[in-house]
Amino acid sequence: MERISNLILIDNNLRRRAAISHALSAGHIHVEPFENISELASAWPRSGVVLIHDEAGAIDDLIDNMARHGDWFPIIAFSEHPSANRIVQAILDGAIDYIAWPIVADELNATLARAIDRAEHVGNAKLREVMARARIDRLTRREREVLGGVASGLSNRLIGERLAISPRTVEIHRANMLNKLGANHTSDAIRIAIEAALVN
Repeated sequence: MERISNLILIDNNLRRRAAISHALSAGHIHVEPFENISELASAWPRSGVVLIHDEAGAIDDLIDNMARHGDWFPIIAFSEHPSANRIVQAILDGAIDYIAWPIVADELNATLARAIDRAEHVGNAKLREVMARARIDRLTRREREVLGGVASGLSNRLIGERLAISPRTVEIHRANMLNKLGANHTSDAIRIAIEAALVN
């Protein structure tokens, strides 16, 4: 079982942050505690597993920061007495595991080792997805619709008919969409759409 080299702990509760850091250091895990994502962003780590207290929007915010830095770290979310819906939502948002606090060091160690193992399989794909989604977020609604049409193999004329706009207007949206995505060719835009899970 691989050792955890670095645990990035994000929790705005000072007491809990101290308790988790203490419990993990007893298990020989190096912990870098941060109060929030802004604090993490100002001292961006090179590697590690993120243990983040699950609060509204926290995982999305963390993933946005990862996209900006071009890094993806495996995310384990935690909270006290989480509901099944909350756990499912965190996983859908991008966490690869979820734990209920309090947790004993041995159990947390095993969870971290599992997360690292899983991260090796999903890491690069997840980073590509995060980066692609960040690019697609720059598009207007109309540019996304044009991208969807392009990814479906439709011509400018057919996209125009579907969206009730002229082929020339489609062309303008298409050029803007390619520019915002940083895509040189239509095939690059389609690849980005696929990586962002916008199309299958």
